[in-house]
Amino acid sequence: MSLTARISGIRVRLRLTLLYSVLFLLSGAVLLAITYLLVTQSGWGVRMSTSSSSPSGDRSVSDVIVGHGVPESPPLTETERGLVEAAQQQAVQQHEEFGHQLLVKSGIALAIMSVLSAALGWLVAGRVLRPLRTMTDSIQLISARNVQERLAFTGPRDELKDLADTVDGLLGRLETALDSHRRFVANAAHELRTPLTLEHALLEEAVLDPDATVESYRARFEDLVVVSEQQARLLESLLVLATSERGLDRLESVDLSELAGSVLRATRPRACEQGLAVVVRARPARVTGDPALVERLVANLVDNAMSHNVPDGWMEVETGVAGADSFLSVTNTGPPVPPEMVDRLLDPFQRLDRTADDGHHGLGLSIVRSIAVAHSADLSVRARPEGGLAIRVDFPAEKSPAISG
Repeated sequence: MSLTARISGIRVRLRLTLLYSVLFLLSGAVLLAITYLLVTQSGWGVRMSTSSSSPSGDRSVSDVIVGHGVPESPPLTETERGLVEAAQQQAVQQHEEFGHQLLVKSGIALAIMSVLSAALGWLVAGRVLRPLRTMTDSIQLISARNVQERLAFTGPRDELKDLADTVDGLLGRLETALDSHRRFVANAAHELRTPLTLEHALLEEAVLDPDATVESYRARFEDLVVVSEQQARLLESLLVLATSERGLDRLESVDLSELAGSVLRATRPRACEQGLAVVVRARPARVTGDPALVERLVANLVDNAMSHNVPDGWMEVETGVAGADSFLSVTNTGPPVPPEMVDRLLDPFQRLDRTADDGHHGLGLSIVRSIAVAHSADLSVRARPEGGLAIRVDFPAEKSPAISG
């Protein structure tokens, strides 16, 4: 354990010890005060009354002092009165001395017990903090290389157990995030390496060909342009994915129906070329978010529906309001998708049975999910029994139209 951690732990232990000691001291002082008041106010006074006469008619001094018998009759003599006053003064003096001794001895006892309580408080505080020190030592030993380690705290279900379980849950989420990050980096490196390798092969072939002509060079350059465009699209997708996962830099009020209409107008020639029937049910649906990212979400959903369709298939795009939320729904025909593979489509670089030869890198739906998460929207993806997907994004109720950025 580091020196700073040890000092911090000692400070907490000292604070707990002082708290225990102060509480004991205050409770002991209150108890001492109550006892002292009860003892001093217990009626030790001397009543100047007489007792009944003895058979001989004499009255003892003790009877007169303690007040046995009936009211005095006849009155006390001067001698008896003097003895009573002297006895009364002596009783008062003894009472005061007793109260003083009680107070002094109780104070000494309280001081001794305060020291003992401090020592016991130090031990108890150490016992209470021991599990925390154990968890701290274990957490400090966990790094990116052994993030799979867990505290595995055993004990009764209390606050410490809940804390340890919370830390274990956090470590589990970190492990999942790190694994996802490693896979993403490996896949991105592979995706970038493929076009670079192809570019190198095309250039090497052109350089080493002794019979190369202008036409062959032109053909090679055209191939290089295609590969370069694929790299640009990949890098753009990676940039959008990183931007959406970072969060929102600007917030504006946008209409999903307008964005959907703009995207569909841009993709109309492609839809006609593929022979796709496009059904649009666009009703006003305003949301608060980053206009560029929301438009990219709509474009990716439309592109996914068109890219993974069947000849003479169809695509349906719908926007509207359901309750307080605005929604965008894109449904399309296409090859059957196993239901157990649907969640996998939302991960980066997932193409199921396809390859990168079709110009797609498996980032479309992962970007959609990241943008939806950044806008606190709910994304649902369902495999249609007839083939294709039904995807719906529910945005939360529109916030105030404040713009930041």
